[in-house]
Amino acid sequence: MLEESLKWRSTYKPEEIRWNEVALEGETGKLYRAKFHDREGRTVLVLRPGKQNTNSLDGQLRHLVYLLENAIINLPEGQEQMIWLIDFTGWSLSNAVPMRTARDTTNILQNHYPERLANAFLYNPPRVFEAFWKVVKYFLDPKTHHKVNFVYPKNEESIKVMHKYFDPEVLPLEFGGKNKVEYDHEEFSKMMEKDDIKTAAFWGLKDKVGPPSEQLSNGHVASDKRAEETPNVAAQAS
Repeated sequence: MLEESLKWRSTYKPEEIRWNEVALEGETGKLYRAKFHDREGRTVLVLRPGKQNTNSLDGQLRHLVYLLENAIINLPEGQEQMIWLIDFTGWSLSNAVPMRTARDTTNILQNHYPERLANAFLYNPPRVFEAFWKVVKYFLDPKTHHKVNFVYPKNEESIKVMHKYFDPEVLPLEFGGKNKVEYDHEEFSKMMEKDDIKTAAFWGLKDKVGPPSEQLSNGHVASDKRAEETPNVAAQAS
């Protein structure tokens, strides 16, 4: 499994993907790294499949891989797993990803980022998703399948499970929380451009990233100290 993953990384080169290559995929906020964390301080990825905005399989996968790499490099000391929050507002079978995309996505997650997922919370999925899920879950390893939690606003037990991992004060409104935070694509882009410098420095790819003044917009330049940070990603090359 390690050998196959190393082969994949040598050809796909996930550490070389840069935000400007996948920014179009993120314009609607369909997938992004949240500013808040769970109760254990883990990185949180927010997914909103109802905000799908492209038909490019390759673009969607590269966007996902980019954000997985970004989430990992931003994990706090001592943490190796992340949390997924999936908001189903606006989702329907008409904007669901093709089964091929779902299969390729699960293949990447399971074979090249094993045990990176701590828990996933599917918030208020419509009934029609249950049929879609019955097919998708067969692509998943049983360990991954059991990490998926369905959360319904009117089901107190499922809400309690979610609050076990999240303080309601930090949860966004769309997940039943009290946080009025909203996705701002321009602000998020600035954060990702800064992280690109950090990522390149970690992987020793400084030649792949131009000077800060060329990489970052609106005068937001990362400090030398941040660019030289070396985060703890013990299992990065899984």
